Amino acid sequence: MDISRPDIKRTKQRRQFMIGGIAVLVLAAAGYFVVRLKPAAPSVDRSTVWTDTVKHGPLLRQVRGPGTLVPREDKIRLIPAQTAATVVRILVLPGAKVEPQTEIMELVDPEVAQQLLDAQLQLKAAQVDYQNIRAKLQSDLMTQKAGAATVGADYKQAQLQAQTDKSLFDLGVISGLTYSASKGKADELTTRNHLEDERLTLNDKAIATQLAVQQTKVEQAQAMLGLKQKDAAGLTVRAGISGVLVDLPHQVGEHVDPGTTLAKVVQPDQLKASLKIAETQARDIQIGQPAEVDTHNGVIDGKVMRIDPAVVNGTVTVDVELAGALPQGARPDLSVDGTIDLERMGDVLYVGRPAFGNENSTINLFKLSPDGKAAVRVPVKVGRASVNSLQILEGLTDGDTVILSDMSRWDGTDRIRLD
Repeated sequence: MDISRPDIKRTKQRRQFMIGGIAVLVLAAAGYFVVRLKPAAPSVDRSTVWTDTVKHGPLLRQVRGPGTLVPREDKIRLIPAQTAATVVRILVLPGAKVEPQTEIMELVDPEVAQQLLDAQLQLKAAQVDYQNIRAKLQSDLMTQKAGAATVGADYKQAQLQAQTDKSLFDLGVISGLTYSASKGKADELTTRNHLEDERLTLNDKAIATQLAVQQTKVEQAQAMLGLKQKDAAGLTVRAGISGVLVDLPHQVGEHVDPGTTLAKVVQPDQLKASLKIAETQARDIQIGQPAEVDTHNGVIDGKVMRIDPAVVNGTVTVDVELAGALPQGARPDLSVDGTIDLERMGDVLYVGRPAFGNENSTINLFKLSPDGKAAVRVPVKVGRASVNSLQILEGLTDGDTVILSDMSRWDGTDRIRLD
């Protein structure tokens, strides 16, 4: 017969409750710590990232941009049509080397020939008129000089007669009336002789003026003839400079108006580089700064000669004057890459330029651990930038290794593992 022991049963139940409570507390604590655990650092293939080591020393700031080789403005010759004409013959094609007297094309305009003939006839008529007027004026002058010579002779004779009569009057040979008459005649001829001299002087000046007027008409006709001769000569289009014919926009039979460009000649050894620099990088560029232009077949030294004040499609055009001989194959419109030296900074801390990050800002970079197996995100304050380098102001020290490639995929992670 079993004896009932309620106290033992209660003790057993309390023990079960205690064990269950402890188990619940253990499970709750384990769950709490599991929740508090940080996710494991993602793994990144080391070969897929680009790293660089922070360095200390001088830094050359540069900007770079693409561009093309273009002829210098003072080495280009655009040949315009001087008159309305028709292209009748093309003698040279684009790409050919030309000299100043090389004939490129021939034009025809019947009106130019007619105008040239009219100008020649007008010049001859003006020259004939000049000779006729000159002969007439000289004849009139000779007649006037003859009259003046007669008056002069009479004047001298009257002076001698007056002197003789005065002597005779003083001796009492002739009367005073006779002496007064001879003296009056001498005074009259003195006045006439003086007037004739003035008249000759005035006529000389009048003749010079009339001949000058007629000479002006002759020179005007000569100038008109020169213009018409130039128009006629312009029907044969010549290069004008030594170089290469690069453009010939018209065909045989085509009519052109005055001022229309007939051909373009450039000197291929007189080129400049026209670079397109991003507007955010162009603010520190100055005239005269040194530059290098890579033609993909050699590098040419140069210097900045012009900065376009306007911004087009986010870029600023910078012209670089080239120094020295051009490499083989350099020609107009050749694509090039240019690098401009902005300044040489002294003793600074710098690193390679990351995929993302502007100068004078704070960026986040992954810094590698000493063993190189992990990387931690750190804020870095940067200063001025160059083409391939970036100045470090705060956040890194000399010898630190950072990841420069695009790490935007791990923006939500502060630590990664490198495998």
